[in-house]
Amino acid sequence: MLGGILYLPIAFVAITTAFALVGVWEISRALEVRQIRLPLVPTIVATVALPFSAYLGGPEALAYAVALSTTALALWRSFDPAPDAARSITAGIFVVLWVPLMLSFAMLLLQEPSGKLLVATLLLLVVANDTFGYLVGAFFGKHAMAPKISPKKSWEGFAGSVGGAVVVGTLATVFLLDRPWWFGLVLAVATVSAATAGDLAESMIKRELGVKDMGNILPGHGGMMDRLDSIVFASPVAFLLSVTLVPGFL
Repeated sequence: MLGGILYLPIAFVAITTAFALVGVWEISRALEVRQIRLPLVPTIVATVALPFSAYLGGPEALAYAVALSTTALALWRSFDPAPDAARSITAGIFVVLWVPLMLSFAMLLLQEPSGKLLVATLLLLVVANDTFGYLVGAFFGKHAMAPKISPKKSWEGFAGSVGGAVVVGTLATVFLLDRPWWFGLVLAVATVSAATAGDLAESMIKRELGVKDMGNILPGHGGMMDRLDSIVFASPVAFLLSVTLVPGFL
């Protein structure tokens, strides 16, 4: 992914889209536990269309792709005589907005000035969030953030995530992005907060569905969505910060 970002951005878009497709498939399997049938074909088409629309056409193209995708979901399901059409359409729209739409903000970020380095920094911050949060939480975690949703996630681990990400974000901002150090601090705290929210949101959905992991293709981690949950929420935040704070320093 880093190679794609720096040398062949379209490859990064393709790899990210492939990850999103696996994640959407995992969610569709998990929803079947509660007898919710996802309109799989239009959802898959939307999962491919949204990231490429964002990369090739920018925010306007992404907005059109979202509108067309949600309309296609409703039309597709209207020709299916199976019951529970409302739940099926709602689930399809929810999945499209959750996974491919949010990941598409990383493609928009890629098109910004210094976009390659911004996306690389985003990935480094997400890795720092997971790594430092796990290390500090495993050794010092005592106070659960949301015991009913994710018992293993602690406030101590969150503090470790913030501390590690601030160091990584500040260094990346100064040496890679050539921006003031405080921008790295803001980006790090915002990314960690978004990534943690994404992790908790997925945990809440899994608990509601009664599944431990979204999948099992990554031994020791679960499914692809168990890895994407952080980056999915962090991408829009990084993009919004880049278009509001970065331009002032170009």
